[in-house]
Amino acid sequence: MINKILEAIYTKIFVNIIISSTKTSVYIEVCNKNGTSYSAEKLFDTRTINDLMYNFIKSYIEESPFYYMSILDNSPSQGAIGSCLKDKMKKFHDIDTSRYVCVSNKWAYYSSKYDLNQIENNYKDIGVDFIFSPFAILSLFFKDKIDTSLSMYVLIEDNFLSLCVFDNSELLFARQLDMENDKDSEEDILLNSALDDEEFDLDLGDSVNLDNLDVDDDLDSLDDFGDIEDLDTVEEIDEFSEEEDIYEIEEEVVKGVPSLLDSDSEGFNDDYQRYSLIQGAINSFYKDSKYESKFVETVYIADNIGVSSDLKKYLEEDMFLSVYVRQIDLGSEICEMAKAEL
Repeated sequence: MINKILEAIYTKIFVNIIISSTKTSVYIEVCNKNGTSYSAEKLFDTRTINDLMYNFIKSYIEESPFYYMSILDNSPSQGAIGSCLKDKMKKFHDIDTSRYVCVSNKWAYYSSKYDLNQIENNYKDIGVDFIFSPFAILSLFFKDKIDTSLSMYVLIEDNFLSLCVFDNSELLFARQLDMENDKDSEEDILLNSALDDEEFDLDLGDSVNLDNLDVDDDLDSLDDFGDIEDLDTVEEIDEFSEEEDIYEIEEEVVKGVPSLLDSDSEGFNDDYQRYSLIQGAINSFYKDSKYESKFVETVYIADNIGVSSDLKKYLEEDMFLSVYVRQIDLGSEICEMAKAEL
């Protein structure tokens, strides 16, 4: 009774923290009994709380005893699993070292106990009430699609990607991708992408139902070779050195991405790097026998940073995906999740 009286007198302060590769964004909402009265957001050049950030947050939470601190989990040892049964979960991850939350008794998201303890310790001066998973945010943001379709979903942050595949609310695959830590494998993904595509065509039968494919149609297409009148004309084709052949293969792989040829020593442009990480993740989904692979034709992207149209183009032209991009304000989304917890 007393708490309700106090809540009617005081405002509620929601502090929402998002950590990127080099900066931290703090989004604050001040709410009265009628709703949000005002909000503020500030960016700090730090990945941990410093005096400037502390003083900024303190200036708001001093206004009321009812304040709530939320942080978006960006730890590398996090993910999601398409089951809430421990025996099944252990096939995908060592859950004994993690904390996990079951969603609708169908799937679970997790994060390592060590990383979560580190977050709580880093912000012990102000306290942490909620640590939200990016996979939980994805599942709510695209709930209208997740419940009714087979699609891939990607949350794009400054230096992180959270990717998952849902089939009518059943989680089939999930992966947390770190652009900084995964950068070393970027060049290998690019140069071998053509060979990977060929291997995928050969191995697709291991993971995808081929009962509906008409093999006879493909075999009949071999008859087209009968239209070639004179194979001896092959002698007229110019011969190339082995070095030139290799160059042609590499050029074909990067076709359509001319900016790569002029990229700096740090590697690829950001959107192509994101594309490559998505491509590598979805290839793992198709090829790894522990996943129930199904062919994905559509991807929904929650864009928190304002990616260029290049990412959409890469996914559409190189992976033949139908791509839909929605802008997302992570600070606001986290704040709404915190309100729902009260």
